[in-house]
Amino acid sequence: MSTTDSASARWTADLKSFFLRYGLFLLLVLVILVFAWLRPSFGSAGNINDMLRSASIAALMFLGLTWIIAAGEIDVSFMSVAALANMVVAALVASGHGWALACLAGLAVGVIFGLVNGLLVAIFRLPALVITIATGGLAGSVAAAIGLGTSISLPSTGFVGALLHVNFGVVPLLTVIVALLYAGAWFVQERLTFGHYLYALEQNRAAVVEAGVPVNRLLLMLYILSGVVSSIAGILLTADLSSGQPYIGSSYFIDGLTSVLLGGMALKFGKPNVIGTLTAVVLLAALLSGAALLGWTDAQRQIVRGALLLCGVAVVVWARRKTRAHI
Repeated sequence: MSTTDSASARWTADLKSFFLRYGLFLLLVLVILVFAWLRPSFGSAGNINDMLRSASIAALMFLGLTWIIAAGEIDVSFMSVAALANMVVAALVASGHGWALACLAGLAVGVIFGLVNGLLVAIFRLPALVITIATGGLAGSVAAAIGLGTSISLPSTGFVGALLHVNFGVVPLLTVIVALLYAGAWFVQERLTFGHYLYALEQNRAAVVEAGVPVNRLLLMLYILSGVVSSIAGILLTADLSSGQPYIGSSYFIDGLTSVLLGGMALKFGKPNVIGTLTAVVLLAALLSGAALLGWTDAQRQIVRGALLLCGVAVVVWARRKTRAHI
């Protein structure tokens, strides 16, 4: 092979690697530019503020899910836990209790369900998909029972509502907090041994156990984290919507899986990671906001969500098979 051919092949490989690592970020920029061009109101201060606030709540809910899937497990109860926390808070506030007590009760929901999931999956080694379907169904049923199948309206949103509406220009304070949380999560994932254990679990769990890593404790912590962040998101949704919505979790199911799996296309190709999830959440928020401004129907928006989820699943499965083939 000539020097020219070698340089051309190396340039092509570098270009391919660049798009594999940063293609999701480029797609986000492209989507924002296209919608801003098609609908100038997309870039208005009010729309940006609303988009960032909703994306922040979703990103918070999906943080624990990201690491669970990265470790080779699954949690499909996260959205139902958020819905139950949402209804518990709304019911307590509507009955005259303070927001502080209601928030503690909502947080307890996340801890309990995260602990149950973690114990059954990590300690008793039961199938994660089956267990989290069961606990998610339980959480969803209890949420519906609290409101007798209907929503619970609130007269005020308390200090949580006040927090949601604190802004730095067009950027909500909540967005700043979530960004800092994700920055901390990135440091833990990339700079501490936790991150190495996390991805090693998915590739070869037996080798991680033989290395003396407390795998069961690690998985238990991940499920508790998923429960806690889901419940916090549910609490924030109570104030954001000024109500308890028993079936609100269903709208986050596809978005959660799409964000985590699509996020696996960024930086760590085929590996779910927090920066990828955050980018995918913002991408989905921009797509849904822009689609609404363009008058797309709900069915059309669902088609886009499904297509993105399919892309994310395909990339993650392909990358994992390729990785295992080299082990």
